[in-house]
This record gives sequence, C-alpha cells and structure tokens, in this order.
Amino acid sequence: MGKIKVTQVKSNIKRPQNQKRTLEALGLKRIGQVVEHDATPNILGMVNKVKHLVSVEEA
Repeated sequence: MGKIKVTQVKSNIKRPQNQKRTLEALGLKRIGQVVEHDATPNILGMVNKVKHLVSVEEA
C-alpha cells in the first residue's frame, strides 16, 4: 500500500454538499493545499468522487 499526495486545484464553491464534505474529510480546505494519505480503497474512492477538483500524484 503506497502513499498519494492530493492537491486541491479548484474551488468547492457551487458544488454539491456531498463533494464539499468529501474534500473536508480528505483534509482539504483551500486551493493549493496538499495532503498525504495511504492509498487505501476508501481514500481512492473519495478522491475519485472529487477528481475534477483535485490532482493526485504518487508520494
């Protein structure tokens, strides 16, 4: 199980509430913020849900 870096690249303004909560659960609060997570199925599913708002890279 590897690590991934998730960076928020777009705003969550005018997004559905579930997408805002997913970003918050990932630990992202503002554009440009980077968080590191283990690449578990739970985290990858959350990233997939907001893939249009974030960028992902291997850590």
